[in-house]
Parts: sequence; structure tokens; C-alpha cells
Amino acid sequence: MSADCIFCKIVQGDIPSKKIYEDDDVIAFHDIHPITKVHFLLVPKQHVESLISCGSQHQALLGKMLLLAPELAKQQGLTGFRTMINTGREGGQEVFHMHMHVFGGGNTLPKT
Repeated sequence: MSADCIFCKIVQGDIPSKKIYEDDDVIAFHDIHPITKVHFLLVPKQHVESLISCGSQHQALLGKMLLLAPELAKQQGLTGFRTMINTGREGGQEVFHMHMHVFGGGNTLPKT
């Protein structure tokens, strides 16, 4: 855990979230600034700065997140959705704790 990371604070329960899923490895909660009708984040509980920081030791965790995305999307009422992982400042990452956006709903999705 990182003491100054907002997602670590959510994982620890220090900051409230609209949680939709949690197990020993990941937590999922609604984005506070949704860009579509449904927009949630899948966040590993282990602090990993970004996707570029991941190694082979994270393979099972990344696979778990990819398999959870459609399951949770379906539970949120989505039949189609988009996933996005922003990586590094140049990739649009704002919180430096690796996370996956899952969003959808409505007739169109944002192009970015």
C-alpha cells in the first residue's frame, strides 16, 4: 500500500466508494466522474503504479481483472462495454495505481 494513494485509501476503507465487487485481490467501484451511464473501475488491492510496472508475477491478477470485467458489466446491466487502462502520464493516467475502466450504456460510447 502507498500512504498517499487514493485507491490504496479506498482499498483500506479510509475513503468511501460505491463498491460493486470485492475479493482478496481486487475491488470494483463506480467512477466518481462517469463518462457513460455505467462506468466503474477494477482496481487491484496490491499497489502497482501502472500497467507498465507489471511483470510476469502479475499475470494471474491481470487475467482475473479481464475475466471479471464482462461478469461485472453484465451485473450492471450492460450487454456491450469498453475497457480502458490508461498507462503513464502520456497515456492519460491520473491516479498512479493501475486500474481498469469499464464503461458502457446508451447508444454511443466516447471515442477516447
